[in-house]
Amino acid sequence: MTGIPASAAGGPSGARRAAGAAPGGLPASGRAVARETRGTAPGASGGGPARRGASGRGPAGARTHGDEAASATASRDGAEDGGRPARGAKVVAAAVNQASVWNIANLLTMLRLLLVPAFVMLMLAEGGYDPAWRSFAWAAFAIAMITDLFDGHLARTYNLVTDFGKIADPIADKAIMGAALICLSSLGDLPWWVTGVILGRELGITLLRFLVIRYGVIPASRGGKLKTLTQGIAVGMYVLALTGWLATLRWWVMAAAVVLTVATGLDYVKQAIVLRRRGIAEREAALEETEA
Repeated sequence: MTGIPASAAGGPSGARRAAGAAPGGLPASGRAVARETRGTAPGASGGGPARRGASGRGPAGARTHGDEAASATASRDGAEDGGRPARGAKVVAAAVNQASVWNIANLLTMLRLLLVPAFVMLMLAEGGYDPAWRSFAWAAFAIAMITDLFDGHLARTYNLVTDFGKIADPIADKAIMGAALICLSSLGDLPWWVTGVILGRELGITLLRFLVIRYGVIPASRGGKLKTLTQGIAVGMYVLALTGWLATLRWWVMAAAVVLTVATGLDYVKQAIVLRRRGIAEREAALEETEA
């Protein structure tokens, strides 16, 4: 014992005051001021004041500007992941979805394009009336029609749709069919009016699709697919040098193809008119909502 009276040392009350003082010597009454001052103390980066969280926690629970930026970035990324892909993801997705031009679907389309001049040469060989050469021409035509069935199916099933395929596929379809019809009419096997009706319908509907594409896409109907199949069978039968009852049968098949060609063409025109009117009405309604 040093012999210092309790009153000199402060006694119990003095001990409480000493215990209540802050480490820097501040009294208990000054701790609130210290806390308020600490709440506005400069951050570690030496920038502006640290912002306290909504829960009222101290610096351990405070959200700094860096935390808010990170949180905003995470929120943005999460929104883009949940709603729409990020910009970088769009570029990657476009690169993945944009399949190589040299895929199996496009190769079949290219093969069909190459078969067009080959078919014409085989069809017109030896004056165009030799049964053997006509059989070879039929084989080329049949391969072209079969590839037409497979390339579109492969492109849709395995995500091989490309800009080249969208343009080349319909061109190849019209090219092989048009070449066959023109050859048959030039040889006198098929009336020119039949060729005119079929080719006029095909070219007209293709042009109509482009005219209304701003309002939507005219889907291929079952009637259109049946028309294509019937045309292929009929033209194939005319390419072969058939005689007897088969020659009579091919006339009826071609007649059915012409009827389907005209009927489906009128149906596509009707769809185009409805699609255009609907598209115009939707645009006007959207414009009125925007102005309102």
